[in-house]
Amino acid sequence: MAQFYFKYGSMNSGKTIEILKVAHNYEEQGKNVVIMTSALDTRAGVGIVASRIGMQREAVAITEEMNVYDYIADLSLKPYCVLIDEAQFLTKQHVYDFARVVDELDVPVMAFGLKNDFRNDLFEGSKHLLLLADKLDEIKTICQYCSKKATMVLRTVNGEPVYEGEQIQIGGNETYIPVCRRHYFRPER
Repeated sequence: MAQFYFKYGSMNSGKTIEILKVAHNYEEQGKNVVIMTSALDTRAGVGIVASRIGMQREAVAITEEMNVYDYIADLSLKPYCVLIDEAQFLTKQHVYDFARVVDELDVPVMAFGLKNDFRNDLFEGSKHLLLLADKLDEIKTICQYCSKKATMVLRTVNGEPVYEGEQIQIGGNETYIPVCRRHYFRPER
């Protein structure tokens, strides 16, 4: 029986590399996977899943209006697994559609993403993944300033912390830092 997974972690926790590893393992066994990512993440190009260590793969870009259930249901070859990068950017409808993929099509779905944003609020996609996923798994990394577990994301502009602004601003190491709670409120400069 298929299950719905949400694997979340702070920035730099290895979420994307985990997707690429899982896809590789399935494909080594001759099993096809569908890799999907939010069309909002354009850092490596639309529809590209790219790890900070340099590995990347093409993926299906999920737009806001895309019906992901119909997309998976209409594939000529049923996938063994659906892997989603940047799942925090999913809409509520996307998450519910992926739950249908699991329940009605019996295809496992593994969604990877951030749980909370730089303001320490849940993303829409993360909120609904936390509600609907069968299994939750935290992918851990350490705070940039100490050896504690990073549970938050600090947005910076010119090296200064920012706690207000638009929720979605695409960026990488130049903009976001994985931090523990202490250093979220008192970052070292």
